[in-house]
Amino acid sequence: MDLLFFLIISFFLLLVSAIKGYFVVYPLLASLAIFILILLNRGFPLNSLIKMAVAGSQKSFSVIGILLLIGAVMAVWMAAGTVPVLVYWGIKLISPQYFIFWAFVLTSMVSVLLGTSFGTVSTIGIALTIAAKGSAVNPNTIAGAIIAGAYFGDRCSPMSSSANLIAAITRTEIYTNLKNMALTAFYPLIVSSILYLILSLTNPVEFAGNNLTIDLGEAFNLNWITWLPALTILILCVLRVEVKIAMTVSIIAGSAIAIFVQGYSPIDILQFAIAGFKLESTSSLKDIVAGGGILSMLKVSTVVIVSTAFAGIFAGTKTLDFIEVYLNKARSRSDLFLGTTIISILSAAFGCTQAIAIILTHQLVEKKYRKEGLDDYQLALDLENTAVVIAPLIPWNIAGLVPATVLGVNSDFIPYAFYLYLIPLFNLIQMKRAKPLQES
Repeated sequence: MDLLFFLIISFFLLLVSAIKGYFVVYPLLASLAIFILILLNRGFPLNSLIKMAVAGSQKSFSVIGILLLIGAVMAVWMAAGTVPVLVYWGIKLISPQYFIFWAFVLTSMVSVLLGTSFGTVSTIGIALTIAAKGSAVNPNTIAGAIIAGAYFGDRCSPMSSSANLIAAITRTEIYTNLKNMALTAFYPLIVSSILYLILSLTNPVEFAGNNLTIDLGEAFNLNWITWLPALTILILCVLRVEVKIAMTVSIIAGSAIAIFVQGYSPIDILQFAIAGFKLESTSSLKDIVAGGGILSMLKVSTVVIVSTAFAGIFAGTKTLDFIEVYLNKARSRSDLFLGTTIISILSAAFGCTQAIAIILTHQLVEKKYRKEGLDDYQLALDLENTAVVIAPLIPWNIAGLVPATVLGVNSDFIPYAFYLYLIPLFNLIQMKRAKPLQES
C-alpha cells in the first residue's frame, strides 16, 4: 500500500511539473525523499539507501562530460553560423508541394548533426513552421513530421544525450550501437517517408511571405566554411574517433570560424559556450538561433544523476521485483521485446522524461536479458527501439510536450509522428521470426 501511495504521489508531482513547465528535478527530489521515508519505515538503514543511490548515480558520471560538451557544441555552432546555414539551405531548397515529406527528411538530417531533438525543433523546426504559417494544412501533420524527424537523430546520433546515456548504462560502444540502430531503422524510415510523401501530395503547403532566409543571410556570413564544424563531426565519427574528441575538435573549428568569419571575440565565444548563444533582443531570429551552452546541460545532467540514484535504490531494495516476475514469463524474443515495450511505456508515463524512461526500463529488464544470454548490445538496441522513441508519444512526457509547445501544437501531432511508433512495431514483427528464448 505504501508503494502504491508513493507511485501515485510521484506521478502526480511529475505530471504537474511536466504540464506547468517546472524543472523536473524538484518533483524528482521530492519523490526520492518520500521513497526514502517509506523504505526507512520498512526497516532499511539510511546509510544503505545512500550507498545504493550513490552506486546508481555513478553509472551516469561517464555521460555527464559528453552532455556538457554537447551544450558547448550547440552554442559554438550557432556562433559559427553552422546552425544558421543548415536552417538557411533547408528552407531555401524545400519544395512546397512536398513540404511535409521534406520537413521529415530535413529535421532527420539536422538532428543527426545536432544530436538533440529539442535543439532541432527549436531551430529548423521553428523555421519550417514559420515558412508554413498561413497555410490551410493541418499544423499537426507538419509538427508530427518535424518531431518524428527530430527523434531520428536523437536516437542514432553520436552527439545524442540519450544514445550516450544508453551506451553508458549498458556498458556498450556507441558506434556499434549506432550501426545496429541504422539496420533496425531502415524499414520504418522507408515506410515513414512514403507516408509523409502521401501526406505531402494530398496536403500541399503554400508558403507565406516571410523574410527568414534574408534575415539569416544578413545576420550571419553563410559561406562554405560555416559547414566545417558539422563536417568535422561527421568525418571523425565515420573514422570512429571517440565522441568526446570529435566534439572537442568541432568546438575548436567552430570557435575559429566564429572569431574570424562571424566577428565574435574569444570572450564572446567563451560566454556562449558556457551560458548559451543569443542574438540581440531586437533580432527577428532571437527565438530561432539561440540556446545551447554548458549551463543548459547542467539541468539535463542533474536529471540523469537523480534518475540513476532512484534506479540504484530500486535495484538495491528490490522494490520493483514484482514487475520482473511478469517479464520472466516471456518465452520468445518477441515476448521479451513486447514486455520491454510495455515497461518503457509505463516508465515514460510515470517518469515524464525520456531519461527516466530509459533508466527505469533498463533497470527492470536487465536481469532477464542476462538470464536469457542476450548481450548488452541487444539490450541497448531494444532500449533505443522502445524507451527512446516511445517517450515523445506520451502526451505529458516532456520529450513530446516541449517540442509540441515550441511548435505551437498539442498532443494531436502524435498520430502523424509515424516513425516513432513504426520503430517498435517493425522490430516486434521482426522478433516474431526469432527462436524461442529457451532454444537460443
